[in-house]
Amino acid sequence: MLSTSRFRLTITKPFIFFSVIMILKSYLAWVVIFDDVMPWKPLMTEIPFIWLVFSLIEMFASKRKLTIYMCVNLLLTAIFFAAIMYYKYYGVIVTYHALEQVNQVTAVSNSVFSLMDPYYLLIFTDIIVLFVLLWRSDRVKKWKIRHTKKEKRKFVPIVFILSLMLCLFQIMPNRASMNEIVKAQEMGILNYEAYTIFQKENTELADADMITQNKINELKQTPPPTEPLLQGAAKGKNLIIIQMESYQNFLMNLSIDGKEITPNMNKLAQESLYFPNFFQNVGQGNTSDAEFVVNTSFYIPPRGAATQHYADRELPSLPRLLGNEGYESATFHTNVVEFWNRAELYKALGFGRYYDKSFFGEDDKLFFGASDDALYARTAPVLKEMNDSGTPFYAQVISMSAHHPYTIPEDKYRMTLPERYEGTFVGDYIRSQNYADDALGKFIDQLKQDGVWDNSLVVVYGDHLGLPIYSLDNKDKELMHEIYGRDYNSADMINIPLMIHGGDVQPEVMEQVGGQIDLLPTIANLLGAPLDQQLHFGQDLINHKDNNLLPERYYLPSGTFINQSTLYIPGIGYEDGTKHPLPHSDEQSTQASQAEFERALQLLHLSDSYIRQLPLHQ
Repeated sequence: MLSTSRFRLTITKPFIFFSVIMILKSYLAWVVIFDDVMPWKPLMTEIPFIWLVFSLIEMFASKRKLTIYMCVNLLLTAIFFAAIMYYKYYGVIVTYHALEQVNQVTAVSNSVFSLMDPYYLLIFTDIIVLFVLLWRSDRVKKWKIRHTKKEKRKFVPIVFILSLMLCLFQIMPNRASMNEIVKAQEMGILNYEAYTIFQKENTELADADMITQNKINELKQTPPPTEPLLQGAAKGKNLIIIQMESYQNFLMNLSIDGKEITPNMNKLAQESLYFPNFFQNVGQGNTSDAEFVVNTSFYIPPRGAATQHYADRELPSLPRLLGNEGYESATFHTNVVEFWNRAELYKALGFGRYYDKSFFGEDDKLFFGASDDALYARTAPVLKEMNDSGTPFYAQVISMSAHHPYTIPEDKYRMTLPERYEGTFVGDYIRSQNYADDALGKFIDQLKQDGVWDNSLVVVYGDHLGLPIYSLDNKDKELMHEIYGRDYNSADMINIPLMIHGGDVQPEVMEQVGGQIDLLPTIANLLGAPLDQQLHFGQDLINHKDNNLLPERYYLPSGTFINQSTLYIPGIGYEDGTKHPLPHSDEQSTQASQAEFERALQLLHLSDSYIRQLPLHQ
């Protein structure tokens, strides 16, 4: 009886009581975020930080000690919950830097919370129960009063010192890890969050005079061709870039139970240069990052969105390049131009005009703005007017209706899903892309009718992934296995299509590996626009077919790169990284060298350094 009473007394002490609660919450976060969780790992990595904070409460708090415990409990719970939800949406560990994009994250809150399994809310159970009990239960009120005084035992400072030492022991050896997921797992989620707050960004910029096109070509091992193929094949033509929301390459030529999912994209591919081994280069800015990369041939910043960190610069860009050739430029997007700071981005890129929600209205609203039907219906007359003026133009058209979480209204259904796809994330995605394809087909028909199509070079590509692996449940993974005939993987996830149509370009399937970074030099070659005075990190995909080196950021760990056969993902460093075959490759063909790893990191550093030393735009 005495031991039972002593146990009850011990477990009701706030230090022990809240420690048990936080350990349970840390296990929930770890199970969701990390694969192959070892039972002891969360205990060893999370409890030192928790005890470090709780020791401070015991040493310095008195009258409101239990209230402070509950506030700290709420704060740490919010961190764990944010880590869970951010990982489910972005596949990375959230840090305080995400607060820079809080308005954008709030705007996509429906997308984020659509990924929430109900059991995630268990993490808040104790907070709700304690709040109710403190309000209504006399016994809990007495418990609160009983533990208001400071803890006078000598063990508290000892626990504090030991906890601090253990936190440092977890953090210090893992600071150099390239892989942010591995780093968070080795440090512990809470230690990792604290580390990112105090971490200093002391990367020295490369000398701008040393960042030359020859240096970039040397790192990429892509010497300029002596006689470029298809140079000027579309010279004088308009340029229309259509960026398809969340469009992945597996949709191309996909039929489910005999139903063709994207017939218009399939037809376009048959009539164009089609690049099936094409990959995204975006980060947290998603669609806006795709706009940045495609229009500049620079990489995204080390953290955050390009619109947040680079939009104050006067960027060398496709609009400026074509402006020197006498082109007008305009961009079309149905959301407000302030979303992802696009007003500043378009100014930095040098677009002549932009059309946003104020132009398209909300009569046929779908997610953030007018539907793709409305986008194309309002854009086509503008393009006809620009075409009829006799001045060549560059128009960027951004689709948006097939946006996460892909739950389009029934009046937009253009197909009937098989029963096994109904009510699934994958099924909703396929149905939304079927609608987006239908709207695109009508737009193409209108451009042909208006005489714009035959006078234009048309480029169509996906902006970023649509089905993150970490967002799929078991049913979704089974459906993706049915589609691929194998397990869906990271290389599949970031694989998007590219099609180029117009001018003297003849239809052909181009098997070489490429990325969004490569579009500017590829387009410049076809339009005959000289690039000798414009730095670019991409390569002309028509004239460099044998090799490519594509550094990746954000959605995959720092240090990730793609070459002709392999997606390489680092661990703590290069040595413990993993090699994954690209969709067109196999396990036996995978190869990735440390030299490629180091060259990829150097390319990213040169891009960052160059942009940060550009003049501010006026």
